[in-house]
Amino acid sequence: MTLVVLRALGLGDLLTGVPALRALARAFPDHERVLLAPAALRPLVALMGDAVHDVIDTAGARRLPDRLSERAPRHADLAVNLHGRGPRSTDLLRDLGPRRLIAFGIQARWDDDEHETARWCRLLGLAGISCDPDDLDIAAPAGPPPHPGATVIHPGAAAPARRWPAERWAAVARAVPAPVVVTAGPGEERLARAVAAESGAKVFAGHVGALAALVAGARRVLCADTGVAHLATALGTPSVVLFGPTPPARWGPPADRPRHRVLWAGHVGDPNGDATDPGLLALQPRHVLEAIA
Repeated sequence: MTLVVLRALGLGDLLTGVPALRALARAFPDHERVLLAPAALRPLVALMGDAVHDVIDTAGARRLPDRLSERAPRHADLAVNLHGRGPRSTDLLRDLGPRRLIAFGIQARWDDDEHETARWCRLLGLAGISCDPDDLDIAAPAGPPPHPGATVIHPGAAAPARRWPAERWAAVARAVPAPVVVTAGPGEERLARAVAAESGAKVFAGHVGALAALVAGARRVLCADTGVAHLATALGTPSVVLFGPTPPARWGPPADRPRHRVLWAGHVGDPNGDATDPGLLALQPRHVLEAIA
């Protein structure tokens, strides 16, 4: 028997879906559990224990393929849409011919104001599957971490609306004790180098498994509303996360984990906008340093 889960999204999306993936593993322990997601995230899936047996590449994050990989199981016993509200993502899973399909629009209605982790747990709950939204932790990668005890600054984000100005990150980097490491995801190397050039910090640009090892061994993580923030939550590394257009109630760390601090000016806007959000610009370096203190 095969269980297929679709979550063809990015780093933070995968990590907010960990409780749902583990709930499915508990509910269907004898199924072969297959995750349809970007292949680059495989090192993180390995840190979740036995929640997933195999990852089938969907080629990229945030853009669904026209059709699923030829490796995707046909006639799955159960298919679960943890990708979005549909209908396209749900139709892709229907093409697999599952005997049962769990998705928004079938078991539940979508709620824009719901926290991303709670959203998928609610969907599974309405399908009769118990899910703990606080089950977010993953294991640290094996071996010694790179740059142990460093302050990790991640200035990048998927959209300009969620990117704090580089000069403000540089000001924070100059004010915290060394060592300071500035991380870069794909396409963010230039931004990371700009912050490092103004602060004397080191730049770290590695694959997601190396990034997880860095964060696991870090003293703290400072970043915007992006996947690295969820990585800090999952690994238990203290963090300060800057929110702009999106309320932390939708994407922030659990409120009962005091080692993770959120900064938000209360402004709601377009998280995919092409200019830095005014609410994010309201935050100053001193606010980050006060949160660290």
